[in-house]
Amino acid sequence: MSSPSLTAQERATGQALDAERYARQTILPAIGAEGQRRLLQSRVLVAGCGALGSASANLLVRAGIGRLTIVDRDYVELSNLQRQVLFDEADVRNRIPKAAAAEEKLRRINQDVVVEGLVIDLNASNVERLVAGVDVIVDGLDNFETRYLLNDVAVKHGIPWVYGGVIASYGMTMTIRPGSSPCLRCVFPESPPAGSAPTCDTAGVIGPAVETVAAFQAAEVMKLIVGDTGALNTSLLAIDLWHISLDRVPLPAPIPSCPTCGLRNFAFLDEATPAQTTSLCGHDAVQVLPQVSQKLDLGELRRRLDPVGDTAANRFLLRFRPTGSDHELTVFPDGRAIVKGTTDPAQARSLYARYVGA
Repeated sequence: MSSPSLTAQERATGQALDAERYARQTILPAIGAEGQRRLLQSRVLVAGCGALGSASANLLVRAGIGRLTIVDRDYVELSNLQRQVLFDEADVRNRIPKAAAAEEKLRRINQDVVVEGLVIDLNASNVERLVAGVDVIVDGLDNFETRYLLNDVAVKHGIPWVYGGVIASYGMTMTIRPGSSPCLRCVFPESPPAGSAPTCDTAGVIGPAVETVAAFQAAEVMKLIVGDTGALNTSLLAIDLWHISLDRVPLPAPIPSCPTCGLRNFAFLDEATPAQTTSLCGHDAVQVLPQVSQKLDLGELRRRLDPVGDTAANRFLLRFRPTGSDHELTVFPDGRAIVKGTTDPAQARSLYARYVGA
């Protein structure tokens, strides 16, 4: 969606280094001019652009990461603004996808950085393409299933990534370096059973907790890129801002029997097809994926749906509310839809089939 603002030669030689812009950063001995050049030459993937993803992306673009790719499947809603720092009320009114809104904001912040926002669902069918050439991955996700997928691809290709999670006033983060540290499944062998763990719907979340965890994540990314591995976080860092506590839980060595990094069984990555429905945290909604990837003509779909409900569209998505219904469908050009007003996958699939097609 964006075009590079720096040439490869400029990045390689450091000619584009803006001494004034990064002066307060390069004065740190751990970074310096050479570290800044490394940052400008780096590529980072932010997986998910909700609270943590948007806060981390904001910090990394200001730090001068060379190329930042943001992947997110969702659009901006009013409840996001309390903690998701890259979005505003205009994004809510216009139903702008988070990845597109983030790209627009971040490109205005730092022209040194190539920012690419991808409005897609990160899944087993596309994740290896998305991480190709990436130096570090940042976790801004809201579910463990996709985190395990991220862990699979990071371990398989030897890409470091920084895990993060926040709920209520509590957050945690750890830095995963394949081959040197335990992976996510060494620490969390299985995801919490459905309904057993609090979510942002049931426990809430405060912005300061998000910003704190995102700050740790962004700092870890910078350390990895400049090569200061001795300063990396080697624990599971847990923080509660409301009760003023900080715990560092020691991590074990990589576990030889770990299915992912020990046995190199990439079950989430090798999944033949991605799940067709996914419940979305904070939305009272279900995402529906088409059985086969497709390219929808949103204008034609709108003309077909206009007689049976209220529609609104922009170049990113189409919103549709059937007449007399409490449900709302947001349909994307790749055939994906978010069905709001239900948490029942079967009902979401039924509504999708009825209004969009099988």
